[in-house]
Amino acid sequence: MKPLIRFIHLWAGLIFGTILVVLGLTGSALAWMHELDVLLNPTLLQVAPPPGLAQGSPIRVAPATVQAAIERLLADPLYGRPSQLMLPERAGDVFVAWYRDPKQQASTWNVAVSRQVMLDPATLLVTGERTWGGFGLSRPQLMSTLFHIHRYLVAGDTGKTVIGVTGVALLLLSLTGIVLWWPRMTASAIRGALTVRHGGNWPRFNFQLHRAGGFFAAPVLLVLAVSGVYFNMPQWVLPVVGAVATLAPNGKAVNRSAPDAAPIAPHDAMAAAQAQFPQARVSRVAMPAKPGQPYEIRLRQPDEVRAGDGATRVSVDAGDGKVLRTVDPLRAPAGDRLLSWMFPLHTGEAFGVAGRTFISLFGIVPLMFFVTGLVIWIKLHRPKKRKARAAAA
Repeated sequence: MKPLIRFIHLWAGLIFGTILVVLGLTGSALAWMHELDVLLNPTLLQVAPPPGLAQGSPIRVAPATVQAAIERLLADPLYGRPSQLMLPERAGDVFVAWYRDPKQQASTWNVAVSRQVMLDPATLLVTGERTWGGFGLSRPQLMSTLFHIHRYLVAGDTGKTVIGVTGVALLLLSLTGIVLWWPRMTASAIRGALTVRHGGNWPRFNFQLHRAGGFFAAPVLLVLAVSGVYFNMPQWVLPVVGAVATLAPNGKAVNRSAPDAAPIAPHDAMAAAQAQFPQARVSRVAMPAKPGQPYEIRLRQPDEVRAGDGATRVSVDAGDGKVLRTVDPLRAPAGDRLLSWMFPLHTGEAFGVAGRTFISLFGIVPLMFFVTGLVIWIKLHRPKKRKARAAAA
């Protein structure tokens, strides 16, 4: 049995190792995506804080301010109606209006490219714009590029599938690695399996680092593997979770009002969502993409494990302003609560700055395993080549 497990471990590492290294290194940077983006693009993403507020202090944007920002965009032929508006989280942040590019939508090999327009929340002046998606190494494009490498390998749905399969390979690598690590149940054998010594013997040090490091890294790798598969291929994970825990229905909300009803204004939709969660901060307002679709409002409640935009959602009928559906991660069924932990664990934000720092440093672990595993494979493979050459001679 162990030879088969060793074979699976070896070839999963050789085939998917390079992709895992790329995902690890890009993930190290993406743990600080917003901070790095602001550092690279301060004039684009930062403005003077509103009067009376210190830079970086938490803020809650009023529905009237959101309405004014959208009307400002509607009044300018250069911009028009955005598909969604991201609200500033802290004083000094900007509004980010998103526009879909119909000529560059997601496809089998391409990532969707969107236009982002930034507005000063106090003055409603446009501070600049950029595209999000595709590939580029300029300051405005760098974090977008890293994100789309990490999520899609900049290859659309094909890259998304490859990363999903890579997540399954990482799951196999972690499980088979634990089996191969498992020593005899004696104190000396366990101590030896968890110890890394140099002693002037580089091959032994390399093997011990790979073996002991794999034991300590395996729990984190398992979490990253399962969450990575869920983000890219949820249809592979949801049936498994649903078999052991309750999941809420996941259909799309649609308007129930009359099709010819006059649409409500964005600030009315936002106010309806805030009435459901008075303590929450609205982070996004997604506009109806076509007739019959509702507003989708995203919020973050104070006790949510997910930082930033949060995971609370409210669908508001675009015709009469009634709430169609709410998604509350704090009161969701067990299966949905489990899934709501996937992103915060994957990024480390579930444990604050310490967690993000850990994930950022952990990003070099796949590189370490790939290098040490490759050295082990070469060392084991080389004697076979020598024997084959000797037999041929």
